[in-house]
Amino acid sequence: MPLQPSLTHRTLLGVALIGLVLPGCMAQQSDLKRTEKDFKNQLSQTSARQNQEISTLREQELPRLRGELEKALHLAKELQGRQEDFKHRSAQLEQQTKKLEQLAAKLEADSGTRYLWVQKSFDTQDAKVSARLDEVAKAMEALKKDIIEVVQRTNESITKRVDVKLDEQRREMAENNKKVEQISQKFAQFNQALTGFREALTGLNDRVSEGEQVSKNLTARVDADSKATAAHAEDINRSVVSVTKALETVGKKITARLDEQDSRIDALAKTVEHVYSKPTLLQQGIKSAQPPTVPNESAAGGGLASAVPAEPEATTARATIVPLQESPKSELPQGSFDSPDRARYDRLLAMFRDGDLEGARQGFTGFLSEYPNSGLAPNARFWLGESYYGKKDFQKAIDAYDKVEIDYPSSEKVPAALLKKGYAYLAMKDMKRAHSAFRQVMTLYPGSAEAGRASDKLAQLKEAR
Repeated sequence: MPLQPSLTHRTLLGVALIGLVLPGCMAQQSDLKRTEKDFKNQLSQTSARQNQEISTLREQELPRLRGELEKALHLAKELQGRQEDFKHRSAQLEQQTKKLEQLAAKLEADSGTRYLWVQKSFDTQDAKVSARLDEVAKAMEALKKDIIEVVQRTNESITKRVDVKLDEQRREMAENNKKVEQISQKFAQFNQALTGFREALTGLNDRVSEGEQVSKNLTARVDADSKATAAHAEDINRSVVSVTKALETVGKKITARLDEQDSRIDALAKTVEHVYSKPTLLQQGIKSAQPPTVPNESAAGGGLASAVPAEPEATTARATIVPLQESPKSELPQGSFDSPDRARYDRLLAMFRDGDLEGARQGFTGFLSEYPNSGLAPNARFWLGESYYGKKDFQKAIDAYDKVEIDYPSSEKVPAALLKKGYAYLAMKDMKRAHSAFRQVMTLYPGSAEAGRASDKLAQLKEAR
């Protein structure tokens, strides 16, 4: 009996506990169902994601990984092959090192024996060489003595020959000096004769001028008295005829005198050819000193005879000396034929034409410093530029041509200097200044030959473009 209350009590307690636990369990079950649903949803989402990732891995990553694995396997195989090769080579190297060690040992043994043999051979050769050197030294001393004797003999013979030649040259020089003195005396006489000839010509010019004045007076009288009487005109004509005859006789005398002077000049030229080694230069100097020709006085007489109806200025021809003009071939400007600047200018010009450009350059420079006021100074300045041009020093040539234009603006060499300045600019490839120089020649000197050359050059340059 005492156990029943305990059982009931326990049952009640159990029922109470169940009553208390059941609503909690129901709530837990509902929570579990909710969590189960959420878990299932999450599982489905994660499974979908995992499926997608697995598909991407299968499609992309797995082939790449397989390729990398294959490459790694291939590299591993290559490394294994190389390792085997290295092992094989190391074995070969070990064998070669063993062989080299053996060879080194043999070489050491052979080198020792060879060193001893070479040392012995060197000792024997040193002895032989020292003996040979002693013999050579003795032979050289003997040769030195022989050479010194031969040189002394040859020097003595050469000195004797030189002395003889010097004596001969001195004698020849003395004879040449005597001949030169004789020639200089002849030239002095010739100059005196030329001065007398000039004085005679001046007197003749005075007479001719007087005759012209007389003829003018006579023509005036004839014009005044022609209507008065014809007899007076006939007397005047007779007087004119007598004057013309007198002039003809004087002209014949002058021509004879000139022929004599020409013969004397030819004789002097022949003597000069025998004295000097360059006779052509002296002949040029003699020809440049030859007196110019005089117009025929017969023409002057005819003029006087026919001067009655004509104008007074055109009745007579003046018997004046024509100065030497500078021709394109000789390039000799006007000047007196016996002046020292003319002679030096001719020598320098001949030097230039012979091809000695440096000597011509120095000579023309000295000429300009010595004869700055000479009539040949512009020509010398031009040929100085030509010497620079021939040496291809175009800038200095242009400076010389500019000085011709600036210092001697009225010279006949100015157009040639301008033309050659254009050529120098062309050689320097300065086309603009070359064109301006050629145009300057054409504008300032339109009728000259240099202007024609400048126009032709400009046309060529236009065609070249």
